[in-house]
Amino acid sequence: MDQSKCTLYSGGLKGAEETFGEAAEQYGIKEIIFTFEGHRLSRNKNSVILSKEELERGDISMELASRMLNRTYYETEKIRKVLQTIFHMVNNGHQVFVIGSIMDDNSVKGGTGWAVELAKLFNRPLHVFDQPKKQWFTWKDNGWKEDAPLIEYDTFVGSGTRYLNDAGREAIERLFTDSSAAAKVKKA
Repeated sequence: MDQSKCTLYSGGLKGAEETFGEAAEQYGIKEIIFTFEGHRLSRNKNSVILSKEELERGDISMELASRMLNRTYYETEKIRKVLQTIFHMVNNGHQVFVIGSIMDDNSVKGGTGWAVELAKLFNRPLHVFDQPKKQWFTWKDNGWKEDAPLIEYDTFVGSGTRYLNDAGREAIERLFTDSSAAAKVKKA
């Protein structure tokens, strides 16, 4: 990780995304927030408001999204735009970090799960900090493996739950601290 060349992509929402953005700023990492007109953000630095055409590039059938996440998403314009925005985050960031809860079916709870499913689909390095278990997991060989990931690519996604707890906040802080320390050792 070369902090001066890194870019964090997120959605700027309260909780995990806001905390990822604050950590990136602390470490001098560029941050780009994807959003859409009328969406209320908790963090609004370097935001890119996606046009209708750009949002449509990330379009997906709500039925397919519901099936992939093993839950029901009803057709609402806001949910569709949120999922389309997540597409742009994962499409631009190579490595994906998510804070949430891994479910028994290997999906991740809530809308955050869409970032996880897209990362799997796009074959991206994928890491989830499971807040209830207080442990990082990496998606490898079609399953979750305990891990202690580092930011290893110039572009990465930081996403996750709006209901960030102390363990999740500490996981984000440690991710940046450990990644920065590892990069300094590598340079030496």
